[in-house]
Amino acid sequence: MDTKQHKYSNSLVHETSPYLLQHAHNPVNWYAWNNEALEKAKSEDKLLLISVGYSACHWCHVMEHESFEDDGVAAIMNDHFVCIKVDREERPDIDQVYMLSVQLMTGQGGWPLNCFALPDGRPVYGGTYFQKHQWKNVLLNLADLYKNERGRMLEYAEKLTEGVRLAELVKVNNEPEVFTAEQLRQCYDNWKHRFDTTEGGPNKAPKFPLPNNYQFLLRYAFSTILPEKERAALLAHVHLTLTKMAFGGIYDQMGGGFSRYSVDSYWKVPHFEKMLYDNAQLVTLYSEAYQATSNPLYKQVVYETLAFVEREFTSPEGAFYSALDADSEGEEGKYYVWKKEELQEILKEDFDLFADYFNVNEELGLWEHDNYILLRNESDEHIAAKHNITVEELKAIIQNSKLLLLELRGQRVRPGLDDKILTSWNALMLKGYTDAYNVFREPQFLNAAIKNAAFIISKQLRPDGGLNHNYKNGKSTINGYLEDYCFTIEALIALYEATFEEEYLLTAENLMKYCVQHFQDQTSGMFYFTSDEDKALISRKMELNDNVIPASNSSIAKSLFALGHHFESEKYIQMSRKMLNNVVGEIAGYGSGYSNWAMLLLNYVQPFYEIAIAGEAMLEKRMDFGKHYIPNALFSGSKKESALPLLANRLVAPQTTIYVCSNKTCSRPETEVKDALKHIGNFGKA
Repeated sequence: MDTKQHKYSNSLVHETSPYLLQHAHNPVNWYAWNNEALEKAKSEDKLLLISVGYSACHWCHVMEHESFEDDGVAAIMNDHFVCIKVDREERPDIDQVYMLSVQLMTGQGGWPLNCFALPDGRPVYGGTYFQKHQWKNVLLNLADLYKNERGRMLEYAEKLTEGVRLAELVKVNNEPEVFTAEQLRQCYDNWKHRFDTTEGGPNKAPKFPLPNNYQFLLRYAFSTILPEKERAALLAHVHLTLTKMAFGGIYDQMGGGFSRYSVDSYWKVPHFEKMLYDNAQLVTLYSEAYQATSNPLYKQVVYETLAFVEREFTSPEGAFYSALDADSEGEEGKYYVWKKEELQEILKEDFDLFADYFNVNEELGLWEHDNYILLRNESDEHIAAKHNITVEELKAIIQNSKLLLLELRGQRVRPGLDDKILTSWNALMLKGYTDAYNVFREPQFLNAAIKNAAFIISKQLRPDGGLNHNYKNGKSTINGYLEDYCFTIEALIALYEATFEEEYLLTAENLMKYCVQHFQDQTSGMFYFTSDEDKALISRKMELNDNVIPASNSSIAKSLFALGHHFESEKYIQMSRKMLNNVVGEIAGYGSGYSNWAMLLLNYVQPFYEIAIAGEAMLEKRMDFGKHYIPNALFSGSKKESALPLLANRLVAPQTTIYVCSNKTCSRPETEVKDALKHIGNFGKA
């Protein structure tokens, strides 16, 4: 890289991470996390400063500008510390350990994350964003403490490191595995008191979409175990939440796609960064919600979000980039907000209708500096009636306005793109495309899924059977984490069930075998986040709590359940049961943090179906099933004889035959989907 035009350059110039490259010309002598940096700290007897962030992080940019670009601050940092920059998305293992350390020290966490550690990596102090004068004081005080009161610091580091090792320690549950509807009932009863019944979501701010929460609640509402009289209330809350998010400023009303979260309780003002993982999971959620309810708004969200993903997140290889920055031209949200005057100028006679539709007014849409965030609060039907036009006429005007504004917006300075490609997040998007295809039967959705699966298998899957985590500039790097395996396994199972191409299912099983060998803890049955082949950090962590992304352990447990059914493997089923048993006691008290686990529990508590389709018309029958909401089922199919257990001896030529099985018992074979559905206890809507 040519560094002549820059006053400063550090070793980050050799990295590929957009976040690390943002800091490559700071006066701070940054290192990436590597042996050179760690050995330097030991040889020079200096504290480590581990600074963690990501490219789309607004406050990371603020702290860089205030402190890391300041010569005086940088001099203090360089004199007293070995400074390490970490992209949390490239190295989630490092982020996990030091985030937990800061949370134990301060009771809170977030990014930017700044943690100070002894040369051997044991943490001694940390926090998130520091103003410049605070930061200088912290640096000088810690340097003095390390020089003059090292004994105190060593003692604290020992205690804190032990706390990190013990935190989230899995307590093995040796009690019999008992999974009941009452456990889910308690979960819902405790959870519903924290619902925001006016604006949807949780009754707090900021508000994160948390798609997994609402996927579970939707499934629970349609389950056989929730009393009918309570179903309507829960469905109303899910619908309220999905509608408010789709109407809110958190959703890009012009270009599609969701921002990471809303800073208020109204879904109005987003933190404008757009992350691949959010949009991937929200495509899955809104597709499933449409399948269950036929709400046209949900379909619109899916189509617009996937158009955004194709337009702005898709690489030529069919892989998906990571994130769009919150900022452009140094201002958060500048790319997305509008002045009333520019809207009037371009929309002309359609402005009044547009302004009513998207609340270009002082009551709702006005934000700051005379900018408006576009958001909705009324249905198409209501707006059309108010303006004495048909819904079709309204949609045509709004669509034309969107196209005009999207073209104008495209001429603005775009937010920065984090173009690294992460296996885990790509797998989430692969599954999103697959789920959308199952519901809407759009060939381009399936084509995108197949192309991405080919990318992961050809570029990220190694000859030894393991996955790499990162891809950038044609190079596949960083040994994969459990999140890479669990989400890829889930995605490949879903793609198999959509296409019945057996290679996807066999690859998923091979990845699971690799996980068991390199990630599983034999005592608890749970899985570590890092492979046994990775260089050890101060603690080897396990992800148990579902968050904005489901915990890798809950995902693995769900895939063990699915593979157990596909391959009739009692070993896999029992592994899944053991994992669930370890956490089942936590679900009742904290449903929002265990929602993916709760979906697995739901599969054990209510009937679960295996639907096998054998014959020439297997794909047509599979597509017909996509018109129906059956979340408690898996699908298998083949045109010819297959060695897969669910398909063995199923072919009855020349007809295509459907078999519905549950709990090792199969109903009589059927040739029509409508007849097969009669063998399923509760299958939602037709």
